Amino acid sequence: MQIGSHRILSNLVVAPMAGVTDRPFRQLCKRLGAGLAISEMVASNPQLRNTGKSQRRMNHDGEVEPIVVQIAGADPAQMADSARYNVDRGAQIIDINMGCPAKKVCNVAAGSALLQNESLVGAIVERVVGAVDVPVTLKIRTGWDRQHRNAVRIAHIAESAGIAALSVHGRTRECGFVGAVEYDTIRAVKQAVSVPVTANGDVDSPEMARDVLEHTGADAVMIGRAAQGRPWIFREIRHFLDYGEKLPSPQIAEIRQLILEHLADHHAFHGEESGVRIARKHLGWYTADLEGGLEFRHEINAIDSAWAQVAAVNRFFDELSTHGDRLSYAPTERARRSRPQNCGTGEAQAA
Repeated sequence: MQIGSHRILSNLVVAPMAGVTDRPFRQLCKRLGAGLAISEMVASNPQLRNTGKSQRRMNHDGEVEPIVVQIAGADPAQMADSARYNVDRGAQIIDINMGCPAKKVCNVAAGSALLQNESLVGAIVERVVGAVDVPVTLKIRTGWDRQHRNAVRIAHIAESAGIAALSVHGRTRECGFVGAVEYDTIRAVKQAVSVPVTANGDVDSPEMARDVLEHTGADAVMIGRAAQGRPWIFREIRHFLDYGEKLPSPQIAEIRQLILEHLADHHAFHGEESGVRIARKHLGWYTADLEGGLEFRHEINAIDSAWAQVAAVNRFFDELSTHGDRLSYAPTERARRSRPQNCGTGEAQAA
Protein backbone atom coordinates (compact mmCIF):
# COMPACT_ATOMS: atom_id res chain seq x y z
CA MET A 1 0.00 0.00 0.00
CA GLN A 2 1.30 3.43 -0.98
CA ILE A 3 0.41 6.52 1.10
CA GLY A 4 2.06 9.55 -0.40
CA SER A 5 5.78 8.79 -0.55
CA HIS A 6 5.48 6.04 2.06
CA ARG A 7 5.49 2.44 0.87
CA ILE A 8 3.71 0.39 3.56
CA LEU A 9 5.12 -3.13 3.45
CA SER A 10 2.42 -4.77 5.59
CA ASN A 11 -1.29 -4.18 4.92
CA LEU A 12 -2.14 -4.56 8.61
CA VAL A 13 -2.94 -1.37 10.52
CA VAL A 14 -3.25 -0.75 14.26
CA ALA A 15 -6.43 1.21 14.93
CA PRO A 16 -6.09 4.39 17.00
CA MET A 17 -7.47 3.69 20.47
CA ALA A 18 -7.52 6.29 23.23
CA GLY A 19 -5.66 5.06 26.29
CA VAL A 20 -4.26 2.07 24.39
CA THR A 21 -2.16 2.96 21.35
CA ASP A 22 0.57 4.87 23.15
CA ARG A 23 4.11 4.74 21.78
CA PRO A 24 5.12 1.51 23.60
CA PHE A 25 2.08 -0.36 22.28
CA ARG A 26 2.50 0.99 18.74
CA GLN A 27 6.14 -0.06 18.74
CA LEU A 28 5.24 -3.53 19.93
CA CYS A 29 2.59 -4.00 17.23
CA LYS A 30 4.97 -2.81 14.51
CA ARG A 31 7.60 -5.21 15.77
CA LEU A 32 5.06 -8.04 15.49
CA GLY A 33 3.98 -7.33 11.93
CA ALA A 34 1.81 -4.21 11.70
CA GLY A 35 2.67 -1.91 8.81
CA LEU A 36 1.09 1.19 10.32
CA ALA A 37 0.19 2.13 13.88
CA ILE A 38 -1.86 5.28 14.38
CA SER A 39 -1.46 7.38 17.50
CA GLU A 40 -4.11 8.08 20.07
CA MET A 41 -6.11 11.06 18.86
CA VAL A 42 -4.66 14.47 19.66
CA ALA A 43 -7.12 17.31 20.26
CA SER A 44 -6.73 20.24 17.87
CA ASN A 45 -7.50 22.78 20.61
CA PRO A 46 -4.16 24.56 21.22
CA GLN A 47 -5.06 25.14 24.88
CA LEU A 48 -4.70 21.38 25.49
CA ARG A 49 -1.23 20.98 23.97
CA ASN A 50 0.82 21.47 27.10
CA THR A 51 -0.88 18.90 29.30
CA GLY A 52 1.18 15.88 30.32
CA LYS A 53 -1.14 13.55 28.44
CA SER A 54 -0.88 15.55 25.21
CA GLN A 55 2.89 15.81 25.46
CA ARG A 56 3.19 12.04 25.81
CA ARG A 57 0.90 11.51 22.83
CA MET A 58 3.19 13.70 20.75
CA ASN A 59 6.36 11.91 21.87
CA HIS A 60 7.68 9.85 18.96
CA ASP A 61 11.29 9.42 20.09
CA GLY A 62 12.76 6.34 18.42
CA GLU A 63 9.45 5.29 16.87
CA VAL A 64 9.53 3.09 13.78
CA GLU A 65 8.52 5.08 10.70
CA PRO A 66 6.20 6.15 9.25
CA ILE A 67 4.85 8.09 12.23
CA VAL A 68 1.08 8.62 11.98
CA VAL A 69 -0.65 11.14 14.24
CA GLN A 70 -4.42 11.36 14.42
CA ILE A 71 -5.94 14.77 15.10
CA ALA A 72 -9.51 15.54 16.18
CA GLY A 73 -11.60 18.69 16.10
CA ALA A 74 -14.35 20.54 14.26
CA ASP A 75 -12.76 23.87 13.35
CA PRO A 76 -10.92 23.86 9.99
CA ALA A 77 -8.41 26.52 11.02
CA GLN A 78 -7.60 24.77 14.31
CA MET A 79 -7.27 21.43 12.56
CA ALA A 80 -4.88 22.91 10.00
CA ASP A 81 -2.81 24.49 12.76
CA SER A 82 -2.78 21.20 14.69
CA ALA A 83 -1.56 19.36 11.60
CA ARG A 84 1.34 21.81 11.18
CA TYR A 85 2.17 21.61 14.87
CA ASN A 86 2.35 17.82 14.83
CA VAL A 87 4.34 17.65 11.60
CA ASP A 88 6.88 20.02 13.19
CA ARG A 89 7.15 17.44 16.00
CA GLY A 90 7.73 14.42 13.84
CA ALA A 91 4.44 13.35 12.27
CA GLN A 92 4.96 11.94 8.77
CA ILE A 93 1.29 11.22 8.08
CA ILE A 94 -1.66 13.15 9.52
CA ASP A 95 -4.88 11.21 10.09
CA ILE A 96 -8.15 13.09 10.61
CA ASN A 97 -10.60 11.54 13.07
CA MET A 98 -14.16 11.47 11.76
CA GLY A 99 -14.89 8.03 13.14
CA CYS A 100 -14.87 8.25 16.94
CA PRO A 101 -18.37 7.56 18.33
CA ALA A 102 -17.62 8.66 21.92
CA LYS A 103 -20.17 11.11 23.33
CA LYS A 104 -17.55 13.48 24.70
CA VAL A 105 -16.09 13.80 21.20
CA CYS A 106 -19.37 13.95 19.30
CA ASN A 107 -20.86 16.41 21.77
CA VAL A 108 -18.34 19.01 20.57
CA ALA A 109 -19.24 18.19 16.94
CA ALA A 110 -15.99 16.30 16.32
CA GLY A 111 -15.28 12.66 15.47
CA SER A 112 -18.15 10.88 13.72
CA ALA A 113 -20.48 13.82 14.46
CA LEU A 114 -18.84 15.54 11.50
CA LEU A 115 -20.49 13.04 9.15
CA GLN A 116 -23.72 15.03 9.62
CA ASN A 117 -22.12 18.08 7.97
CA GLU A 118 -20.69 17.17 4.60
CA SER A 119 -19.64 20.71 3.70
CA LEU A 120 -17.65 20.95 6.95
CA VAL A 121 -16.01 17.59 6.16
CA GLY A 122 -14.78 19.04 2.88
CA ALA A 123 -13.60 22.26 4.50
CA ILE A 124 -11.61 20.46 7.20
CA VAL A 125 -9.94 18.05 4.81
CA GLU A 126 -9.09 20.80 2.34
CA ARG A 127 -7.56 23.05 5.02
CA VAL A 128 -5.52 20.26 6.58
CA VAL A 129 -4.25 18.98 3.23
CA GLY A 130 -3.23 22.52 2.27
CA ALA A 131 -1.48 23.14 5.58
CA VAL A 132 1.15 20.38 5.46
CA ASP A 133 3.54 18.73 3.02
CA VAL A 134 2.90 15.19 4.34
CA PRO A 135 0.08 12.84 3.31
CA VAL A 136 -3.28 13.34 5.04
CA THR A 137 -5.57 10.37 5.66
CA LEU A 138 -9.11 10.16 7.01
CA LYS A 139 -10.95 7.74 9.31
CA ILE A 140 -14.75 7.61 8.95
CA ARG A 141 -17.78 5.45 9.69
CA THR A 142 -20.57 4.45 7.34
CA GLY A 143 -22.72 7.34 8.53
CA TRP A 144 -24.30 9.02 11.52
CA ASP A 145 -27.14 6.55 12.05
CA ARG A 146 -29.04 3.81 10.21
CA GLN A 147 -31.13 6.34 8.30
CA HIS A 148 -28.15 8.47 7.24
CA ARG A 149 -25.41 6.29 5.78
CA ASN A 150 -23.32 8.58 3.61
CA ALA A 151 -19.87 6.98 3.56
CA VAL A 152 -19.63 6.95 -0.23
CA ARG A 153 -20.48 10.65 -0.50
CA ILE A 154 -18.00 11.47 2.27
CA ALA A 155 -15.34 9.43 0.46
CA HIS A 156 -15.90 11.39 -2.76
CA ILE A 157 -15.69 14.68 -0.88
CA ALA A 158 -12.49 13.66 0.88
CA GLU A 159 -10.84 12.41 -2.31
CA SER A 160 -11.69 15.65 -4.11
CA ALA A 161 -10.17 17.59 -1.21
CA GLY A 162 -6.86 15.74 -1.55
CA ILE A 163 -7.00 12.91 0.94
CA ALA A 164 -4.23 10.32 0.42
CA ALA A 165 -5.99 7.29 1.95
CA LEU A 166 -9.20 6.42 3.74
CA SER A 167 -10.13 4.08 6.60
CA VAL A 168 -13.74 2.99 7.06
CA HIS A 169 -15.17 1.46 10.23
CA GLY A 170 -18.15 -0.51 8.97
CA ARG A 171 -20.70 0.76 11.47
CA THR A 172 -22.59 4.00 11.99
CA ARG A 173 -21.95 6.32 14.90
CA GLU A 174 -25.27 5.16 16.38
CA CYS A 175 -24.07 1.55 16.43
CA GLY A 176 -20.84 2.33 18.27
CA PHE A 177 -19.00 -1.00 18.41
CA VAL A 178 -22.00 -3.33 18.35
CA GLY A 179 -23.84 -5.04 15.56
CA ALA A 180 -23.08 -6.47 12.15
CA VAL A 181 -20.26 -4.74 10.27
CA GLU A 182 -21.27 -3.30 6.88
CA TYR A 183 -18.58 -4.88 4.75
CA ASP A 184 -20.73 -4.22 1.67
CA THR A 185 -20.58 -0.50 2.39
CA ILE A 186 -16.81 -0.66 2.73
CA ARG A 187 -16.71 -2.41 -0.64
CA ALA A 188 -18.88 0.34 -2.14
CA VAL A 189 -16.46 2.96 -0.81
CA LYS A 190 -13.49 1.09 -2.25
CA GLN A 191 -15.17 0.92 -5.66
CA ALA A 192 -16.03 4.62 -5.55
CA VAL A 193 -12.54 6.08 -4.99
CA SER A 194 -9.03 5.62 -6.33
CA VAL A 195 -7.14 6.21 -3.05
CA PRO A 196 -6.18 3.27 -0.79
CA VAL A 197 -8.97 2.09 1.51
CA THR A 198 -8.53 0.28 4.83
CA ALA A 199 -11.38 -1.88 6.16
CA ASN A 200 -12.08 -1.76 9.90
CA GLY A 201 -14.48 -3.68 12.11
CA ASP A 202 -14.39 -7.07 13.88
CA VAL A 203 -11.20 -8.33 12.23
CA ASP A 204 -10.14 -10.73 14.98
CA SER A 205 -8.51 -13.71 13.26
CA PRO A 206 -6.36 -14.61 10.25
CA GLU A 207 -9.36 -16.09 8.47
CA MET A 208 -11.45 -12.98 9.11
CA ALA A 209 -8.69 -10.74 7.76
CA ARG A 210 -8.52 -12.81 4.57
CA ASP A 211 -12.30 -12.81 4.13
CA VAL A 212 -12.65 -9.06 4.70
CA LEU A 213 -9.86 -8.25 2.24
CA GLU A 214 -11.41 -10.52 -0.39
CA HIS A 215 -14.99 -9.32 0.13
CA THR A 216 -14.31 -5.57 0.29
CA GLY A 217 -11.36 -5.35 -2.11
CA ALA A 218 -9.72 -3.11 0.50
CA ASP A 219 -6.01 -2.45 0.40
CA ALA A 220 -5.54 -3.15 4.11
CA VAL A 221 -7.36 -4.14 7.27
CA MET A 222 -7.35 -2.23 10.54
CA ILE A 223 -7.32 -4.12 13.84
CA GLY A 224 -8.29 -2.59 17.16
CA ARG A 225 -9.83 -4.50 20.06
CA ALA A 226 -8.54 -7.87 18.85
CA ALA A 227 -4.98 -6.62 19.39
CA GLN A 228 -5.61 -5.76 23.03
CA GLY A 229 -3.70 -8.40 24.94
CA ARG A 230 -2.82 -10.17 21.71
CA PRO A 231 -0.49 -7.94 19.68
CA TRP A 232 0.98 -11.03 18.04
CA ILE A 233 -2.26 -11.24 16.03
CA PHE A 234 -0.44 -9.16 13.39
CA ARG A 235 2.21 -11.84 13.03
CA GLU A 236 -0.45 -14.55 12.87
CA ILE A 237 -2.44 -12.76 10.17
CA ARG A 238 0.65 -11.86 8.14
CA HIS A 239 1.80 -15.49 8.11
CA PHE A 240 -1.65 -16.75 7.15
CA LEU A 241 -2.02 -14.25 4.30
CA ASP A 242 1.46 -15.04 2.98
CA TYR A 243 1.47 -18.83 3.33
CA GLY A 244 -2.15 -19.94 3.77
CA GLU A 245 -1.44 -21.72 7.04
CA LYS A 246 -1.92 -20.83 10.70
CA LEU A 247 0.93 -20.44 13.12
CA PRO A 248 0.90 -22.59 16.28
CA SER A 249 -0.02 -20.91 19.55
CA PRO A 250 2.83 -18.76 20.91
CA GLN A 251 5.24 -20.28 23.37
CA ILE A 252 4.70 -19.23 26.97
CA ALA A 253 8.36 -18.27 27.40
CA GLU A 254 8.22 -15.95 24.39
CA ILE A 255 5.02 -14.23 25.55
CA ARG A 256 6.40 -13.79 29.08
CA GLN A 257 9.45 -12.04 27.62
CA LEU A 258 7.33 -9.94 25.28
CA ILE A 259 5.10 -8.78 28.15
CA LEU A 260 8.07 -7.97 30.37
CA GLU A 261 9.65 -5.91 27.59
CA HIS A 262 6.35 -4.13 27.01
CA LEU A 263 6.10 -3.39 30.74
CA ALA A 264 9.64 -2.01 30.90
CA ASP A 265 9.01 0.31 27.95
CA HIS A 266 5.60 1.25 29.35
CA HIS A 267 6.94 2.14 32.81
CA ALA A 268 9.80 4.16 31.32
CA PHE A 269 7.46 6.07 29.01
CA HIS A 270 4.71 6.92 31.50
CA GLY A 271 6.72 7.01 34.73
CA GLU A 272 6.24 4.49 37.52
CA GLU A 273 3.03 5.76 39.13
CA SER A 274 1.05 6.30 35.92
CA GLY A 275 2.77 3.42 34.15
CA VAL A 276 1.77 0.88 36.79
CA ARG A 277 -1.82 2.11 36.81
CA ILE A 278 -2.21 2.18 33.01
CA ALA A 279 -0.47 -1.19 32.58
CA ARG A 280 -3.15 -2.95 34.64
CA LYS A 281 -5.56 -3.04 31.72
CA HIS A 282 -2.89 -4.37 29.35
CA LEU A 283 -2.01 -7.13 31.81
CA GLY A 284 -5.69 -7.91 32.22
CA TRP A 285 -6.08 -8.25 28.46
CA TYR A 286 -2.96 -10.39 28.15
CA THR A 287 -4.30 -12.90 30.66
CA ALA A 288 -8.09 -12.58 30.14
CA ASP A 289 -8.59 -16.03 28.64
CA LEU A 290 -5.71 -17.87 30.29
CA GLU A 291 -5.97 -20.24 33.24
CA GLY A 292 -5.79 -18.22 36.46
CA GLY A 293 -6.35 -14.95 34.60
CA LEU A 294 -9.21 -13.74 36.79
CA GLU A 295 -7.24 -14.21 40.02
CA PHE A 296 -4.22 -12.55 38.40
CA ARG A 297 -6.27 -9.47 37.48
CA HIS A 298 -7.46 -9.15 41.06
CA GLU A 299 -3.84 -9.34 42.21
CA ILE A 300 -2.41 -6.75 39.84
CA ASN A 301 -5.21 -4.28 40.55
CA ALA A 302 -3.86 -4.03 44.11
CA ILE A 303 -0.21 -3.57 43.07
CA ASP A 304 1.24 -0.06 42.99
CA SER A 305 4.93 -0.52 42.16
CA ALA A 306 6.72 -1.46 38.96
CA TRP A 307 8.91 -4.15 40.52
CA ALA A 308 5.91 -5.83 42.17
CA GLN A 309 4.02 -5.77 38.86
CA VAL A 310 6.96 -7.47 37.12
CA ALA A 311 7.23 -10.03 39.91
CA ALA A 312 3.52 -10.84 39.63
CA VAL A 313 3.87 -11.42 35.89
CA ASN A 314 6.77 -13.80 36.49
CA ARG A 315 4.82 -15.74 39.13
CA PHE A 316 1.82 -16.03 36.83
CA PHE A 317 3.87 -17.38 33.91
CA ASP A 318 5.87 -19.68 36.18
CA GLU A 319 2.59 -21.32 37.18
CA LEU A 320 1.26 -21.31 33.62
CA SER A 321 4.37 -23.05 32.30
CA THR A 322 3.78 -26.03 34.59
CA HIS A 323 0.81 -26.96 32.36
CA GLY A 324 2.68 -26.88 29.04
CA ASP A 325 4.96 -24.74 26.91
CA ARG A 326 2.34 -22.99 24.72
CA LEU A 327 -0.53 -20.64 25.45
CA SER A 328 -3.93 -22.28 25.63
CA TYR A 329 -6.95 -19.97 25.41
CA ALA A 330 -10.52 -20.51 26.47
CA PRO A 331 -12.90 -18.41 24.27
CA THR A 332 -14.59 -16.62 27.14
CA GLU A 333 -14.32 -12.89 27.73
CA ARG A 334 -12.70 -12.11 24.38
CA ALA A 335 -15.45 -13.94 22.47
CA ARG A 336 -18.20 -12.13 24.33
CA ARG A 337 -16.51 -8.81 23.68
CA SER A 338 -16.18 -9.34 19.91
CA ARG A 339 -19.57 -10.85 19.07
CA PRO A 340 -22.18 -8.31 20.17
CA GLN A 341 -25.85 -8.03 19.26
CA ASN A 342 -27.16 -6.76 15.94
CA CYS A 343 -27.57 -3.06 15.20
CA GLY A 344 -29.67 -2.69 12.07
CA THR A 345 -29.08 -3.74 8.50
CA GLY A 346 -25.59 -4.22 7.14
CA GLU A 347 -26.56 -3.50 3.54
CA ALA A 348 -24.43 -1.16 1.46
CA GLN A 349 -25.56 2.41 1.01
CA ALA A 350 -23.92 3.56 -2.21
CA ALA A 351 -25.59 6.95 -2.47
